[in-house]
Amino acid sequence: MTYSGHVENGTVVLDEQVELEEGARIEVVMIASSPESSDANPLPSLYERYKSIIGIAKGLPADFATNHDFYAHGRPKE
Repeated sequence: MTYSGHVENGTVVLDEQVELEEGARIEVVMIASSPESSDANPLPSLYERYKSIIGIAKGLPADFATNHDFYAHGRPKE
């Protein structure tokens, strides 16, 4: 079954009255967030997250990106 609800003072509140068995296991999946909450803590871009390590590997073969599996795992080259 799927129920809709919202968060009120840090607690999940269902929009309709539901009788659940005591001790019943549930799963809460957040499907949407309010614009205010997403603007407050925006996720950094991949560049921002990895800019400190971009370009630090030196001396790699010219075809490393294409044949990574060959160099890392011994699979045939493409």
